[in-house]
Amino acid sequence: MSEQEKDCECPEGRVKNRDGECVMPAVSFISFILSLNTTALFHLGDLAHPETGQTVVDLELARNSIDTLVMLEEKTKGNLEKDEQELLERVLYELKMRFIKAKDKR
Repeated sequence: MSEQEKDCECPEGRVKNRDGECVMPAVSFISFILSLNTTALFHLGDLAHPETGQTVVDLELARNSIDTLVMLEEKTKGNLEKDEQELLERVLYELKMRFIKAKDKR
């Protein structure tokens, strides 16, 4: 990779906008759900820490992320677009199953 290509890359978590500037991506309900999903997966030990590469299981923090998603599901009932509702349902189902497996391993 050339020096010019390296200079064009955005820092982690940022994307280029139409003007080529590195900015944070737009916040949407779907991106928020996916962020909480990633947090729960991290605390379930399914994702490694990006810097250390280590996995840590913290069921209390995982449960908190899952409970936040459940609360969002309850509070947004009837107000979500079909794709948002389906994603939220799938994410919750998968996280609950992973939580049960992680809890059973303890």
